[in-house]
Amino acid sequence: MKDLRITEHPILDFSSGRRVPFYFEGEEFWGHEGEPIAAALHAGGVKILSYSERLGRPQGFFCAIGNCSACFMRVDGLSNVRTCLEPLREGMRVERQRGKGDLSAGM
Repeated sequence: MKDLRITEHPILDFSSGRRVPFYFEGEEFWGHEGEPIAAALHAGGVKILSYSERLGRPQGFFCAIGNCSACFMRVDGLSNVRTCLEPLREGMRVERQRGKGDLSAGM
């Protein structure tokens, strides 16, 4: 598969750390430590990060600066993680969430 990694952005820095494994919905993916989770998923061919609450429409990597909620996902059991900002770490477990997620998780 062609690497779809984002390498240039007018505002964000997508520097490459060491290559690390992480898990998206149980499947192993690879990314660069420290890059936004959403960028690593995009590079791996994942285009749908979440679904709109009201109509259930797919949402992808949109603003990339934490202003919208299109990238909210469950990360290591925590809901509503802004994956466009959250740095990738080795072994993370990432899942799509529907709706508002579990607001009590991680408390």
